[in-house]
Amino acid sequence: MKSLKLVVGFAALAFVLTANAKHGSGNHGGGAVNPPSPAPTPTAPGSVDETCLGSNNQPLDVMNAQVVQWKATTANAFLARARISGTVDEVFPDHSGHRHFSLKIGPQPTDHIEVIYNLSFGQMPTANVGDTAEACGDYITSIAQTGAYPPSPDGGIIHWVHRSPHGHLPGYVILNGVKY
Repeated sequence: MKSLKLVVGFAALAFVLTANAKHGSGNHGGGAVNPPSPAPTPTAPGSVDETCLGSNNQPLDVMNAQVVQWKATTANAFLARARISGTVDEVFPDHSGHRHFSLKIGPQPTDHIEVIYNLSFGQMPTANVGDTAEACGDYITSIAQTGAYPPSPDGGIIHWVHRSPHGHLPGYVILNGVKY
């Protein structure tokens, strides 16, 4: 029975590879075709993940204290790569195709950062209060309106926490041990 499954598995893989070779993959000027979202990957929370790269292309460790300091000391719209870890303490309504939740990253009552996940780059379940989460992406101090963007209720955000087909450094969210 195992050999039958193996043969069927290879046949399915050969079919997919042949179809991709004949028709290409992604969007090449035809209809809006997005590649399928990768399946979530189980990951040990808190472990260094080589895909969380800083602007110097070096792996980032969790940097909660640095992010709290940036939030307290930098001007509106300050931007830097960051990796944070904590507990979901508030979930905001989905808005414009994005999931929004607040992550508690330090001991002070103001040590919260809003995480914003763009669902057009892959699915992610709605976070729940009490969930553990890690986020890697772009930190922005968000204490005042910036163009069309209102200030964050947390005063700072981490966004671009998803794969990146456009040359921007990718990010991720790990929610309860599953990477998105």
